[in-house]
Amino acid sequence: MKKKILCLLCAAVMTLGLPFAVAGCKKDSKLIKINEVTHSVFYAPLYLADALGYFKDEGYEIQLTNGGGADKTMAAVLSGSADVGFCGPEAVIYTYLGNSDDAPKVFGQMTNCDGSFLVGRKPEPDFKWENLAGKNVLAGRPGGVPLMTFQYICKEKSVDANFITNVQFDSMTAAFEGGVGDYVTIFEPAASEYQKAGKGYIVASVGAAGGEVPYTCFMAKSSFINGEPEKVDALLRSVTKATKYIYSHGTSEVAQLISKYFETSLESLTVSLENYKKINTWVENMAMKETSFNRLQDIIQSAGELEKRVPFKDIVLTERANEIYKEIYV
Repeated sequence: MKKKILCLLCAAVMTLGLPFAVAGCKKDSKLIKINEVTHSVFYAPLYLADALGYFKDEGYEIQLTNGGGADKTMAAVLSGSADVGFCGPEAVIYTYLGNSDDAPKVFGQMTNCDGSFLVGRKPEPDFKWENLAGKNVLAGRPGGVPLMTFQYICKEKSVDANFITNVQFDSMTAAFEGGVGDYVTIFEPAASEYQKAGKGYIVASVGAAGGEVPYTCFMAKSSFINGEPEKVDALLRSVTKATKYIYSHGTSEVAQLISKYFETSLESLTVSLENYKKINTWVENMAMKETSFNRLQDIIQSAGELEKRVPFKDIVLTERANEIYKEIYV
């Protein structure tokens, strides 16, 4: 597993490092460069924080790039083309096990469950998970939390499905539309738009079935966290404030504010946000919990992708997130 992950990271660094490095040659002390694993309303607090001017209030601007997979996001961080990676913490676990120099650490968590929805080729208003028995499912790549979480759900429910794992994460929807698989997992707002276009039908929430998992987090190399703590605090404070705003304001208002970040209808954004609010997708306190982290390792271990467990304190930092939560909520 270690060799496979390291090879992926090395290849991604070689692929991404040069163009990103060229683009980032001009150092800007007021810029926080964030590489996100994908672009989705699932990450609404990040975009809302920008829309509401919370980063500017802190004296910073953010620059977002799309990694298209946790391995590529990690590669951007390791190569220095991104200050902060925004992806599943499994990438940090794998890198830690690879004995990477200046190993990245998690300093904040945003989502606490899977944000995808299971989409099938026909309506299933009375969907049961046993319907997946023997079916072909596009649910992510090997070693990624989306696939491992889905597999864990199926094991818990004693469902034997077939998983298609040779399609890139950001290409799964296109592959499904092209006839690959019986089901696919899609994030919002793409899932709602896909259904609206009659290309498939949402049959279940993966997050509701999978329960609490530290699904998406902010991480950076230790040198960045220690060298630029003001940027770390600015990011944590801005996103924490935005999450509080989401839970205390109307969904339609939030949808309007983040609409400029998406090429989709306001109606679809509103539906997507409401779906995520129903399952308490976003954490109010961005400090990851050790119990949640241990459950994630259970999931990874169950998938056969973890050679040994990683101590929580070795890769997760909670002090600043806890302090900022108290500052904003208490």
